[in-house]
This record gives sequence, C-alpha cells and structure tokens, in this order.
Amino acid sequence: MFLGSYLVFTLIYSVYLEFFRSQVYFPDYITHLVAKQSEALISSFGYNAQILPHQSELSMKLIVNEVYLARIVEGCNAISIIILFLAFVLSFFGRLKLTLLYLLAGTVIIYAMNIIRIAILTIGIYEYPQHTEFLHSIIFPLIIYGTVFLLWIIWVRIYSQKQKV
Repeated sequence: MFLGSYLVFTLIYSVYLEFFRSQVYFPDYITHLVAKQSEALISSFGYNAQILPHQSELSMKLIVNEVYLARIVEGCNAISIIILFLAFVLSFFGRLKLTLLYLLAGTVIIYAMNIIRIAILTIGIYEYPQHTEFLHSIIFPLIIYGTVFLLWIIWVRIYSQKQKV
C-alpha cells in the first residue's frame, strides 16, 4: 500500500509540476504560495521581507532587509514530504473518517511547519550568517522530518489502539 500510494501521489505531483508552471505564480502556484506566506511570516516578526522571481532558475528569491538570503525552490514547498506522510498513513488505513481527518490535519500541520521552518532558517541566516550551513543542513531538515516522524508515531499509536478494540 505504501509504495503504490507513494507512486500514485508522486506521479500526480509530477504531472502538476509539468503542466502548471506559471508566469503569474512563478515558478508554480504552491511554491509561490509558500514563498508569499514565508515572506508574510518573516515580516510579522518586524523584518522587511520581500520575494522576487529568480531571473535564471525556477525559484523565488527571499530577501530580508535588502539582503538576498535564500531561494525557495520547488523542493521547499513540502509537497514531497506531505506525499511521504500520506503514503505512510494510508499504509495503516483505519476507519475512513478518522484516517481522512488525520491525513488532512497532518497535511496542514506539515505545511504550516514548513512555512515556520523557512522563516526560522531565513531569520537565523540573517542574524547568524556564520551558522548558515548548520541551520540549512541540520536544523532545517530536523524541523520538517521531526514533525513528520512525530505525526507517524501518533498515527501508529492511534492505529494500534484501534486494532486492540
């Protein structure tokens, strides 16, 4: 079930990426939305954040206080991680309503944590540029993969409790 659902969701996402490139919502709608929401969150912390389309690649530049700090590429939009989460939960499919609610809640949590991690990373790089590599290579993945792992553990516990009943 895991491999099948993972492949189906990945295929659907690949088709989306292939056919839904946009000049208005550059480079694609979801990545653009993540960039806009990251910009808004950073701005809410009192920084002057701005996003601009990158001229030579499919990404958005994230600028804070006139300093180009990060680029938001398709891989930063958390969809691939959400697909992994969905495939895992579907492998332990429980009651329909419970499973669908958990899939929806988990997707929203992962998406929100992704926006938060982009903001944390960007502000961290702005405030502590000497720690850029550590922030991007260790903290950045730890936040998102840690969130997914916790959601998986919670689901397995819910699923195993359901099996006992």
